[in-house]
Amino acid sequence: MTMQLAALAGANMIYGLGMIDLGMTLDFGQLVVDNEIAKMTRRILEGIPVTEETLAMEVIRAVGAGGHFLTEPHTLKYMRKLQAQTKLFDRQPYAQWELAGKRGLAERADEQARKILKTHKPAELPKDVAGKLRDIVLAAADEYGVKLPDLQDQP
Repeated sequence: MTMQLAALAGANMIYGLGMIDLGMTLDFGQLVVDNEIAKMTRRILEGIPVTEETLAMEVIRAVGAGGHFLTEPHTLKYMRKLQAQTKLFDRQPYAQWELAGKRGLAERADEQARKILKTHKPAELPKDVAGKLRDIVLAAADEYGVKLPDLQDQP
């Protein structure tokens, strides 16, 4: 929730995702949870589009006072587009969650983190970007007297 308040106040960088123990430890499961919260926060910042289509005056007239909109195709269409969708947070009724094995958020997040660590293959940096990063690291190491392995032959 702190992330949402900071983002709504205009912060464009949020620090501390995945950190626990006052920032002394990084937890990959917590990082997965915080990433989901960051996606939801980004969705909130996008706002709600107000158009003829999203206002749905014809649906409001058809349903009328005292009716409900939950089974209306328009409601389902826009709910799926506008509500933050997550597979990490379990929104099942309690009985279904129990039947599915009572897996908690931490367990699901740790499982997802392990899967990412095992299977993710990051895209290679463009050669010019990798070269610029190498130059920055070498300059900083030289400035601070840090001995690094030979990076001259790296891309």
